[in-house]
Amino acid sequence: MEKKDRIEILMEDMQSNFKLVLEGHAVLNNKIDHLAQETSERFEMVDAKLNLLNQKIDAVAKDLAAHRADTEIHRAPYRVSET
Repeated sequence: MEKKDRIEILMEDMQSNFKLVLEGHAVLNNKIDHLAQETSERFEMVDAKLNLLNQKIDAVAKDLAAHRADTEIHRAPYRVSET
């Protein structure tokens, strides 16, 4: 086998390996894009749930403040009864 033939074979082998690497990178790029989209969607869902939870906490705090104000207005002396 001539030196030129060996070089051509090596070049074809290298080209084949480069194609495999490029295909692998394309697959990984698609997976990363998919994961980024999925993660973004999950963060949006968590943000929405967190906002809803904050609204509920604010409503409970408001109700509690109103209840305290009403209780303090009608405060009767508190007695402990031991029987």
